[in-house]
Amino acid sequence: MVEICEESSTPKQEEFLAYLLEQEVLKREQNKRARQLNRACFPVLKSFDAYEFGSIRFPPALSRAELLSCHFIGEKKNLILYGPVGVGKTHLAIALGVKACDKGMNVRFHTVTELVLKLGEAHRAGTLEKLVRDLQRLDLLILDECGYVPVDREGSQLLFRVVADSYESKSLILTTNLEFSKWSGIFTDEQMAAAMIDRLIHHGHLLLFEGESYRMTHALMRQTAKTG
Repeated sequence: MVEICEESSTPKQEEFLAYLLEQEVLKREQNKRARQLNRACFPVLKSFDAYEFGSIRFPPALSRAELLSCHFIGEKKNLILYGPVGVGKTHLAIALGVKACDKGMNVRFHTVTELVLKLGEAHRAGTLEKLVRDLQRLDLLILDECGYVPVDREGSQLLFRVVADSYESKSLILTTNLEFSKWSGIFTDEQMAAAMIDRLIHHGHLLLFEGESYRMTHALMRQTAKTG
């Protein structure tokens, strides 16, 4: 094909063919990104445009640049995003997930409550192993809102299996407003909670979020603007 073009095509024809090939490659990349984002099941797409990092306290072993590079995913390390409600934990988790999709990685987003329900339904339907295999193929699993709703014993066991299967095989990003010492009250079993925490932090980074709720602050700003 290349030899034929060199022998019989004009420069304009070669230029047009190169343009067509470039557009085809671009289209395939765009389609792949769309598929990756669709499979990730993000509730909404987020980016780092205008994201405020000032409320985050980074650990010594992880800089902002290293975080944004997503190298921690290739290293199969975890991120635990801890702080009060409304300070940007979920936004950061999704933005990192979107960036990972852009890099061609397999990503999935679930709230912990949603995943526990899904695991329970699959267990009762006899399709648990299929769901587990699907999760095992991921490069990054995002678990949002850990600790917001108590999980029963069966749910805790199923969630622990997902965390244990992920250990040293993929990255997890977990958002929580609950300190580790209180996890046993959410997962009904102190030993299981301790084992889950151990696997999360052994190859992980803890990012501490501080400050006022972003949503509450901006709601108050709007209210003040109206009354002013």
